[in-house]
Amino acid sequence: MAEILQQLLQWAQLPGVGLSTLFVTSFVSATLIPLGAEPILFGYISLRPDMYWVAIGVATLGNSLGGLFDWWMGLLARNAYESLKGPTHYRIGKWLERSGPKLLLLAWVPIIGDPLCVVAGWMRLAWLPCFIYITIGKALRFIAMTWLLTEIPMQYWHQIAEWLHLPVLH
Repeated sequence: MAEILQQLLQWAQLPGVGLSTLFVTSFVSATLIPLGAEPILFGYISLRPDMYWVAIGVATLGNSLGGLFDWWMGLLARNAYESLKGPTHYRIGKWLERSGPKLLLLAWVPIIGDPLCVVAGWMRLAWLPCFIYITIGKALRFIAMTWLLTEIPMQYWHQIAEWLHLPVLH
């Protein structure tokens, strides 16, 4: 485990290429690939507190575009399915059907958020309102998570790094 974390930190090369790494990690973590952007965001902000809002903005943009990518994949899947089977008359995503794009404020929630974006695309909900609600939800999540993580004393993080045999960054 420590070796994997060490390789991840080496790959991220914070703060040298931190914002581009943060963007890519945020984008990928919003797809169905299980990855989290919060450690990269927290690491970057720990090293560059002057870039707090820029980093949150980059993470939010990457994560929101990743959610829109999920929406697009749902749309492509529906179009492909209908081209093979013809028009369909069935109900999928009753919550989403009743709530519309507003339900995508929950796109940040683990396990259900990414599939919500896919279902929104499948249902052919308008992309712009979907993108706006995805962005609002993800921005609020990044702001809250980053604030909570920065409130934890740095000594705690150093102890975890030592326990995992990772280098302690000062």
